[in-house]
Parts: sequence; C-alpha cells; structure tokens
Amino acid sequence: MWTEENDQLKRTFKFDDFAKAFSFMTRVAFAAEDLNHHPDWRNVYNRVEISLSTHDAGNKVTALDRELAGRIDTIYDSMK
Repeated sequence: MWTEENDQLKRTFKFDDFAKAFSFMTRVAFAAEDLNHHPDWRNVYNRVEISLSTHDAGNKVTALDRELAGRIDTIYDSMK
C-alpha cells in the first residue's frame, strides 16, 4: 500500500529474487516513460523502494503521481 509522507507517495515492493525485481523495474520504466514522469527509486536484491512527487509542482504529490502509482500497482499485481 502507498503511504503519503513528506510530500511523497512511497511504497516498497518485494519479489522472490533479483531478476523479478529487475523485471518489475523495467516494466515500470516503460509506464513512467509513457507518462513522462519518472520515479525516485532504489533496488536492493529483491526489494524495490519507490517515491513519487512532481518536481515541477514544488515536489508535491499531484494527480500525475497518483496515475503512475496506479499503473505501478497494476504491474505489480500482474506479476504475483
């Protein structure tokens, strides 16, 4: 579940292994590129941590962040 803190949407995703985590990141990259809105993220082995905010809106959460979060959730759900 996404949390909103410090003007960011945040969520950590866990996978069985690094390859699945990397595959998820690749799919998210295409969704982000489609929206021209890119996440701040970190990957360590089977975990991907994502933070979303809109730099052009003063680093606040906007509808664009919520749209990307929804797309990311859809990708994650399809990989379970």
